[in-house]
Amino acid sequence: QVQLVESGGGLVQAGGSLRLSCAASGATFRSYTMGWFRQAPGKEREFVLAISSSGVLRRYADSVAGRFTISRDNAKNTVSLQMNSLKPEDTAVYYCSASTTGWGISDFRYWGQGTQVTVSS
Repeated sequence: QVQLVESGGGLVQAGGSLRLSCAASGATFRSYTMGWFRQAPGKEREFVLAISSSGVLRRYADSVAGRFTISRDNAKNTVSLQMNSLKPEDTAVYYCSASTTGWGISDFRYWGQGTQVTVSS
C-alpha cells in the first residue's frame, strides 16, 4: 500500500501558476500509475491528468490540456502537477492518486488528503 501527501496548494489570481507536489511512501512507487484529480464544491471528483509508471505516457483531461503538466521523479518518490494559465473554474481540492491496475478512474484506489487550489478572478 502507498501513502500519499499533497502540498503546494493556495490562492492565486487568474492567469497565474501553481505547482503541486505529491510525496509517496510505503510501497514501490515506480510501479504505480499516478494521477491527479480534483473536486469543486458541489461537483463530483473529476480526472485531471495521469502519468504511467515509467513516466513515458501521459493522459490529460481536455479542460487542462496545454495548461497543466504532470511529471514524476521515481528516485524521489514524487509526482508533480504544474498548473499554468489558471482560471477561476480550476478552483477545487486537488487529490493525488495511485493505481496499480491501469488508467481508468476506478483503477485509482489510493488517495492523498487533498490540497485546496483557489483561483480568484
